[in-house]
Amino acid sequence: MGAGRTHRRCQQRLLTVQEVDRLGRNLLEGLTVLNDLFQQGVGVKVLEGIAVGEHTERSFILDLALALAEDRRRDIIRKTENGLETARKRGRVGGRRPGVDDDKRAAILARRQRGESIRTIAAGVDVSIGVVHKTLTDAQRAAEAAEDIPR
Repeated sequence: MGAGRTHRRCQQRLLTVQEVDRLGRNLLEGLTVLNDLFQQGVGVKVLEGIAVGEHTERSFILDLALALAEDRRRDIIRKTENGLETARKRGRVGGRRPGVDDDKRAAILARRQRGESIRTIAAGVDVSIGVVHKTLTDAQRAAEAAEDIPR
């Protein structure tokens, strides 16, 4: 190059992720995202894990990191399911407690029977509009199911 010319370094676009597993919910999705990024000329900069560094093409270490992340996810799911099953056997049930006890349910149904609006019922019983709507829907379904039972 002649005097006076400056070198202009080509700036590659980089997607920065904490760990490779953030690229997808599973191994296949992660690999697909990596391939799409590399085809578009976008590199990946990984900040933590075994694949730390800047990557501009697929490599064994990236594939391995994604496979290990998939294995870790499966292990977490398996352990969670086992824990929930053990808790069920002990008589413990997860999830939120119902927002409506029998007294509130009766009040909601009685107020609706009198023609009150869902908003008015919610304010009067001190529950959300969604809880009132769900309570009414559940009661309707129970009534329909009871009609379908032969006597």
